[in-house]
Amino acid sequence: MLTLTFLGVGSAFAKRNYQSNILIEAWEKGPDEQASPNDTMLIDFGTTGPLALYELMQKPGFSYLNKNGQVNYPAIHRVFITHQHADHIGGLEEMALMNVYAYGNGGKHYKPQIISSPSILMNLWDQSLKGGLSAMAGRYALLQDYFFILAINPGEPNKDRFTMLKRYQFRIFPTDHIQIERKYDWPSYGLYLEDTQTRQAAFFSGDTRFDYPAYARMMECAGTCFHDVQLFEQSKPVHALISELRALPESIRKKTYLYHYSDEWDTEPFADIEDRFAGFAQPQERYTILD
Repeated sequence: MLTLTFLGVGSAFAKRNYQSNILIEAWEKGPDEQASPNDTMLIDFGTTGPLALYELMQKPGFSYLNKNGQVNYPAIHRVFITHQHADHIGGLEEMALMNVYAYGNGGKHYKPQIISSPSILMNLWDQSLKGGLSAMAGRYALLQDYFFILAINPGEPNKDRFTMLKRYQFRIFPTDHIQIERKYDWPSYGLYLEDTQTRQAAFFSGDTRFDYPAYARMMECAGTCFHDVQLFEQSKPVHALISELRALPESIRKKTYLYHYSDEWDTEPFADIEDRFAGFAQPQERYTILD
């Protein structure tokens, strides 16, 4: 079984529902029969991630994330990074430092796996994390001092994916989030999740402008879809506009949850979302996506 829990569902600037980071849990039996999952992964860990994870650990079914009142960071085995904006990577410094200084043991410390494309992983250290993490007692540090690194090459057959429990496959695909000169030239990614035994699938858009022709087949094959959304109109958006998503085929809309939304989500202009889509994704609610 594979479950998905949004730590938060808000946009980068939302104040009500934390930022859109996700906890993936892989289970041999399921949360009704196990106290903790067999494997865990965060999809992104942004600025509000530590606070959201602290809140989640106090909820029924997530006590394995709580260690003496602190977030049990060693319970997080992997982190997949979709792109480099702060609402997706801003919590990584705390995770790294907590694993070293709060959970270190005699000079040894827990290191989760960090997963993304080579370009993101290189820039993640040089442009984002190096300033706060490059100094360790007595020496300079590198990304691999805090994380085991797994680089995935999008677009290369069999090198664009990784697995959990040797059964659940995650394939990354480029998203049209921000263009510098041309489409896909600034690295950002979504995920297509598949149970290799049953062929059940789920779709996660990551941050992207509306690009339905590029991922239509994945959304058609998926039993559940999660798509980011921007609730206000804009001439040059970097997320899919709600007006564009409302034009999706009904069969796609009805199985699609919207996330990464701003704070006005529960106002009158969006009263139709529960009828037209699967709904707005809810924060800190565990969804079973592959069973």
